[in-house]
Amino acid sequence: MDFKDLITQHTEKISKLKGSIETEEATKNAFIMPFIQILGYDVFNPLELIPEMVCDIGMKKGEKIDYTIVKNGEPIILIECKHWNQDLSLYDNQLLRYFHVSKAKFGILTNGIKYRFYTDLEVPNKMDEKPFLEFDFENIRESQIEELKKFHKSYFDLETILSTASELKYASELKQVLVKEFLSPSPEFVKVFAKKVYEGMITPKISDQFKEILKHSISSHINDIISERLKTALKTSSNEDLKNIDNKDEIVEKSNESKIITTDEEMEGYFIVKSIVRSVIAVERVTHRDAQSYFSIFIDNNNRKLLCRLHFISETNLGISFLDENKKENKYKIEKLDDIYNYSEDLIRIAGLYTK
Repeated sequence: MDFKDLITQHTEKISKLKGSIETEEATKNAFIMPFIQILGYDVFNPLELIPEMVCDIGMKKGEKIDYTIVKNGEPIILIECKHWNQDLSLYDNQLLRYFHVSKAKFGILTNGIKYRFYTDLEVPNKMDEKPFLEFDFENIRESQIEELKKFHKSYFDLETILSTASELKYASELKQVLVKEFLSPSPEFVKVFAKKVYEGMITPKISDQFKEILKHSISSHINDIISERLKTALKTSSNEDLKNIDNKDEIVEKSNESKIITTDEEMEGYFIVKSIVRSVIAVERVTHRDAQSYFSIFIDNNNRKLLCRLHFISETNLGISFLDENKKENKYKIEKLDDIYNYSEDLIRIAGLYTK
């Protein structure tokens, strides 16, 4: 079984068992030690893994790190563990202190489901405040598995990992900046693009005008990319694929694709919904699909995981709808796009159902 298969198998195990894991020790035994084994280390060999290694911090004696992965007699990775439902953000400083007094070059903070990988990119021998790699076993991406594979005993190379760690760290932070700017462009962001097309002075009034223009332009561009990919996918899909689609609405949508026009308002509504639910679910899992009569927003692009539908018939006829427990659609009229925020609780509740 290759590395990716082992990760997939472990993901399924976490999903099945987490409800019965009540303590931190149980989290270690059921989730974290098996993960260390997937990385190729013998958890019962003290030459490869040291449990409860002493990390004295100043006047504090007897401080211990949960696990330390060792290579050639030297610590290379510190692992601080928490219960699977603990918020890791509460324990960053604890790992930082251990890292400071250790020779290890990497630190991992985990609750057995979420993992945060740290190193010292900014100041030598001082752990960075932000991780360079972060993943969630309940929503792990293939690209993350490839990065994780570099920590396998057979492939571990300090220089190789450090050379990509910086790129990973800043790429992740830039992605967050872009998401924020796309949703609500800052004056500085607006000014950069406005200067490309506007020769006059960028006054506050001009900046406000270009902010809306920029938002619409971004939405339109993203929509064009999605439309092109959808067209390519439809051209290469066979009739057999259509037979396997269990939602009749989707067949109708695809057959009428040329009649569908995705508006800027629908894309803005989509980004608003993503910004609302990102507190409970990874934004990468939130997808959309347009139809002639409504604009659907899903989780995992799954017809059975409908988050909501937007009914934007015209600028003055806007609405949002949700399916209840009996699959009955309940529609609500809204006056403007910002009114979607009034349904934040409903969106977060529904999104939360798909994280379990």
